[in-house]
Amino acid sequence: MNCQLEQNKTNCNCTYEPCSRKGRGCECLTYHLNARELPACVFPAHIEKTYDRSFKRFAAAVSKGEI
Repeated sequence: MNCQLEQNKTNCNCTYEPCSRKGRGCECLTYHLNARELPACVFPAHIEKTYDRSFKRFAAAVSKGEI
């Protein structure tokens, strides 16, 4: 399977500019799960820009109806 890097980048809302995994979903997901967090694409913009991508922040956002 070939990575559709440029197409993937158009859907990536990650604001961390030096990220080497931008557009590489499988690498991004592996990296964040190993850090016990979720990738930017599961958060709305107002949460993503805080860089708090923890499971706890995700659960709080779901319970508040933000996601």
